[in-house]
Amino acid sequence: MVNGRMAQSKPDHGEWVGSGQQPETKRRILEAAAEVFSEKGYYATAVDDIVRASDTSKGSFYHFFPNKQGIFLSLVDHIYSVLLRRVEGAIERERGALNKVDAALRTVLGEFARHRRLARLLLIEAHGLGHAFNDKLFQLHAGFAGLIKDYLDRAVADGDIAPLDTELAAYAWLGAINEVVTRWIYTGQPDPLDRALPELRVMLLRSIGANPQGGKTQ
Repeated sequence: MVNGRMAQSKPDHGEWVGSGQQPETKRRILEAAAEVFSEKGYYATAVDDIVRASDTSKGSFYHFFPNKQGIFLSLVDHIYSVLLRRVEGAIERERGALNKVDAALRTVLGEFARHRRLARLLLIEAHGLGHAFNDKLFQLHAGFAGLIKDYLDRAVADGDIAPLDTELAAYAWLGAINEVVTRWIYTGQPDPLDRALPELRVMLLRSIGANPQGGKTQ
């Protein structure tokens, strides 16, 4: 069981969209795009808004990105990559397959709690924007589901849970997390987001026949 609240801090989009390997101008444009998209939404955002917010030029924008769709896809891809790296880092610090899955859940909710605007980009703005976006989201969701599935497979092999369709379970977990976070984005409930973690954790672990208190299933 997780005790205490997740660390709350002022959101820093730079740590998500910036990179020491990127040119400074590109980093500034990506940071500005994250802010503008999350504030105005995809459809209401114009390239001029991003250029103005980044204090760059249209020439600089089009040097790095083909259009608004291009920068949005790049942004979503990069944010998911950062989130996945953080989840993998949390997993590596744990021992035991179920503890690793538990760490993944804590990390995803914790990062979304700290970066509400970026959560809105990924879970709301990126949906329903056409085939290119839908294909990208399916690919990214499949990556996360595959990560969860791998550790559920290990939990089955270790005897921590009974055999089950681990791929189906992984997607069911993603769906549950998505619904909880989306509700929080729209309504602000639960407040704070980490209030949902203990009960959500118990529900998800029980859904695969795991003992939320630890130990092997009987």
